[in-house]
Amino acid sequence: MRTYIKKTVLLVVLAIFCIGSTHAIEDPRKKDPLVVTGSLGLQSALYYSSGGSYASPFNYSMYANLNVNLHGYNMPFAFYYSSNNFSFTHPQFAFNFSPSYKGWTLHLGKRSMPFSSYVYNLPFNGAGIEYRSSKTGFRFGLFYGVLRDAVNFEPGEMPQGKPVYKRSGWGIKLGYGTSRNYLDLYLFRSQDHQSSIDDIWYDDVFAQENVVVGLKGRWQICRPLSLQANVATSIFSTDITAPEVPGEEAEKYDKFYDIRYTTLMRWAGDVTLAASFKRISFSLFYKLIQPDYMSMGVSYMNNNYHNLGTAMNLRLGKLALGGSFALQEDNISRKQLYTTRGLTYSANASLPINTKLSLSANYNGFRQCQYDGVAQVNDTTRIDRNMNSVSLTASYNVSTDDFGHYFSLTGNGSLNEDNNRTIAGAGDVATLAAGASYSLSVVPIETNFGLNYSYQLSHGYDSKYSTSVYTLSASKAFLKNRNLSLNAALSLVDNRMDSDKSLTLGGNLSAAYTLAKVHNFSLGVNYSSYANTNLVVDEFLREKGSDFSCSLSYSFSFTAFSIKRRPKEQIARYGKYEYYSDFSRAAVRERRMLEHQQKKNNENRNKMNSVEASPL
Repeated sequence: MRTYIKKTVLLVVLAIFCIGSTHAIEDPRKKDPLVVTGSLGLQSALYYSSGGSYASPFNYSMYANLNVNLHGYNMPFAFYYSSNNFSFTHPQFAFNFSPSYKGWTLHLGKRSMPFSSYVYNLPFNGAGIEYRSSKTGFRFGLFYGVLRDAVNFEPGEMPQGKPVYKRSGWGIKLGYGTSRNYLDLYLFRSQDHQSSIDDIWYDDVFAQENVVVGLKGRWQICRPLSLQANVATSIFSTDITAPEVPGEEAEKYDKFYDIRYTTLMRWAGDVTLAASFKRISFSLFYKLIQPDYMSMGVSYMNNNYHNLGTAMNLRLGKLALGGSFALQEDNISRKQLYTTRGLTYSANASLPINTKLSLSANYNGFRQCQYDGVAQVNDTTRIDRNMNSVSLTASYNVSTDDFGHYFSLTGNGSLNEDNNRTIAGAGDVATLAAGASYSLSVVPIETNFGLNYSYQLSHGYDSKYSTSVYTLSASKAFLKNRNLSLNAALSLVDNRMDSDKSLTLGGNLSAAYTLAKVHNFSLGVNYSSYANTNLVVDEFLREKGSDFSCSLSYSFSFTAFSIKRRPKEQIARYGKYEYYSDFSRAAVRERRMLEHQQKKNNENRNKMNSVEASPL
């Protein structure tokens, strides 16, 4: 039987092998002895709604980051706390530690180390190490940690959901090569801890086990032609308490994995053949994920389908053209009730006529049909639909020494057709959208203005819905150092559905201020008022309400302490090392002197501008 001791030994052996194969690290004595930097932050928010709270009325959070650089080794620490008791029953706490040097990175705490998309992409709470050589192209990584914590319920409780086992896992990745030619190997293993929840739940929730092996690579066949592939095999046991399968076929895996009656072996993969020339490039791809393919290292993945497609890009002078075409079909196992086939196609074009004017157009289409599987499709429930959309965009910008103008126009039309014969167009929806925007930059007063309008009309079988949005915005920087900025916006939303009408008037104001380049303050206020304006409805029955929110934040970035090596030409006069801290008196005096000098420079600059502007 396998044990976690075997797994640990395997990880250690591989780590020693990988570490021993790398070249020597640069002498750390040439780096700065010590640099400690960090940041602190506070955030708070208030929320009120006359129609009932959709969020917590008050919440706050705080964070702290600290990085210790010791002779070139980075050791970052992070802390986060939130009182958000609306979405979470308990405060959140997160800690991570990831020192790095050259190509080396050590992970401790809540970290992530993505592998192949078929193998592993979740965060872990544990330890890991990575290495990447920019000279040789060699890379490796390994980790061990908890993928999720247990959620247990006492006997007799009435839980809203089912308990969850504690899940741990480890992974190894090895790779070699560059972006043109490379090969990466992945190994991931995970298991649920059955003892992490009460045994009363064992018959309702099954502990699982999984091992996944993946291979990903790219081969530059010749100058224009390349081949890229990504494949993985997963062995998944849906219940680790099920009996093992007897026989020689199962015993050959026994040293590595126990094959049970609940064990499935499936694979997934994709391959892409691409060619790139001076003016044209194209690709052909195929993807297949077998039925019941699963990995405990991937949050969610569709399976039991395959698709085949192609894409092409063409450039003719300034004109860029592109298109794609793909076929998809599920029910590879032929065990589903029905089979669904889909066809996607798209085309796009962009043309920068000159430095001021540019045009673009896009088209997307989708066709989906349902066919017989194990059962025969009923015509009344058959899926048979077309979806098509077209969008056009035009933008124009022009600027002078005093003003900058930017215009844009957009238009979009889409049609979703339900071809089910029994519905007779009842599910059809047509949508038309248009938008226009204008922004103005006034350089002499350093102020920006914006005006936006958007309209959308949706028309169904027996319904009609439209929305018009008007927005006016302005922003300006203040003070001599431009360290204070204000932003304001007003919006009006007009919604109409058949005979119902409603208006929403909103406004927001935000301010940001920077003090001594290290203290950052921000304030945001939002208010909206809505009302039903349908004159047919009795005044007492008209819906009215308002929402209000206010947020305040503060952050402070600092150098707590630093010992830096001085250049050789300064050592004889000033010494070998330079000592500095944002919290020392010398630093405060230096900061005040810099601010005073900056103030003087601004005054002199204003005097020169006034002299140049005065008439002779």
